[in-house]
Amino acid sequence: MNRTMQHDVSSTQELLLPPVGRRSFLKVVLQATAAIGLSATAGRQIAEAVERGVRPSVIWLHFQECTGCSESLLRTSHPDIAELILENISLDYHETLMAAAGVQAEEVLKQAMKANAGRYILVVEGSIPTKIDGQYMKIAGKTGIAMLKEVAESAALVVAIGSCASWGGIPSADPNPTGAVGVPEILKGKKVATLPGCPANPYILLGTVFQFAVMGTLPELDEKGRPKFAYGRTIHEHCPRRAHFDAGRFASKFGDQGHRLGYCLYKLGCKGPSTHANCSVSHFCEVVDAWPIGLGHPCFGCTEKDIAFRIPLFNTTNIDRPTPPDTYPEVNPVQGDISAWATGAAGLVAGALLGGSYMTAKYLNKQEGTPDAGNTPPPDAERKQEKKS
Repeated sequence: MNRTMQHDVSSTQELLLPPVGRRSFLKVVLQATAAIGLSATAGRQIAEAVERGVRPSVIWLHFQECTGCSESLLRTSHPDIAELILENISLDYHETLMAAAGVQAEEVLKQAMKANAGRYILVVEGSIPTKIDGQYMKIAGKTGIAMLKEVAESAALVVAIGSCASWGGIPSADPNPTGAVGVPEILKGKKVATLPGCPANPYILLGTVFQFAVMGTLPELDEKGRPKFAYGRTIHEHCPRRAHFDAGRFASKFGDQGHRLGYCLYKLGCKGPSTHANCSVSHFCEVVDAWPIGLGHPCFGCTEKDIAFRIPLFNTTNIDRPTPPDTYPEVNPVQGDISAWATGAAGLVAGALLGGSYMTAKYLNKQEGTPDAGNTPPPDAERKQEKKS
């Protein structure tokens, strides 16, 4: 009986966690590194380093948040969470995923910090409350401010994952009762890579962490500390509905003909023209169209501090850095017709020129002393004079 049960359990484990071969492992790492624009050669270097046991130590702290970014990480499939934690990185502290709790958990944190001082990567999820000296949050008797500063002091890299950690997120929405701010506001003077999103795409984190752990460099960051490979363009620039925007085809309300045909959602309050993110090209959970616009709902600008949780959901925003639509000339241009207006304008010009020429001729005849210059009667007057005689 026991042998049968053991066999069933081991068989189940084999089904749930199949062995990962070297080829599959390389594929996993290459996919993550390709996401940040690294070459295949650099990807192989990172894969070989991880194979040799060079796994970055990661300490993950939670503050004011919904754990959505962790949930997003749990749903990766290349690699899945088991491969990620057990083979790719050393996730030494994560309150949601670790078995330890209470005093044991705090001991794990201290040991990880001591053993990897100056080398570990600190990932922060959630905003930090600052009002009343941070008394709105305490972990193991320490405020969020104190805990963040203590753990960040010996970190080789600090990553703020999600909008809450990047700039305050939903806890910082007006009237912001706890004084919630992002990690950069607390760790002023220390370089922080920010990965905003609600939630952030987990592959942005994996690519950034792999590059830093093995190559000692970060992807190119913008002025807000965001990796440009993921936040360098607005959603509007590579949105699959962009052609409808350029053609002036908009959904006017949910469920109307335009909405059913996949028209642009800008009139319904889509913040895509002002939102820097790569959601439209890197969908969540590897499911096609698993992102707001793909599901028929406007983007609400979750990566942007001045938009998300501040501008009403269905209000439109200005278009950031607009680009012209892709228009091209006809292969065989049709000759344009002459309009009536153009004909009339040409007639006026010609009449003016003729009139000017006539007056100029009269003036020149006078100046040259031509006999009866300027007094010669027109032909009709001569005919009338002959009839009278």
